[in-house]
Amino acid sequence: MASSSDFQQDRHSFSGSPEKWNDFELPGDTLYYRFTSDMSNTEWGYKFTVTVGHLGRFQTGFEILKQMLSEERVIPHLPLAKIWEWQVGVACRQTGHQRLKAIHLLLKIVQCSTQGDCDLTLLKPLWQLFSHMENNLCHDVAKPGILLPLHRALAELFFVTENRVTELGSLQEYLLALNTEDHLHRCTAQ
Repeated sequence: MASSSDFQQDRHSFSGSPEKWNDFELPGDTLYYRFTSDMSNTEWGYKFTVTVGHLGRFQTGFEILKQMLSEERVIPHLPLAKIWEWQVGVACRQTGHQRLKAIHLLLKIVQCSTQGDCDLTLLKPLWQLFSHMENNLCHDVAKPGILLPLHRALAELFFVTENRVTELGSLQEYLLALNTEDHLHRCTAQ
């Protein structure tokens, strides 16, 4: 299967039992497929389901928003407060690479926002995730996969955000909003 008739673009080949088949996304509005039998058995063929526009919505939205946030002349016309709120929600709900992409967009929004554009207290669930990762750092280093990039992305987000709120003169309010009373008592005791 591919997105071009010459089977050179976005090509996906499958063979064997159904367990070897994986879901995948193809850009565009056309799917090209070819079936070739090696005559090794007498199975009836293959079956696949095409779902239009369902799997690619996140990537499409990410690319559009990333491009809009990269255009300085567009930023003043964007409802950054609402986009921030949506994007924080996306970063909290998603996992894996989609969460990393959502955090990347949050970072871009923080960097281009002015005072009052973003309710930074909405970052509290991500702060808790980051704090948990910091507390378990020795365990995370041993795990392969998405944990280390996620830890780095959150560290960068909170570093840039802290610098931004320091510039705006609201660091104390920001830190109080992200932490629980119990955490603040522990820090004071230390």
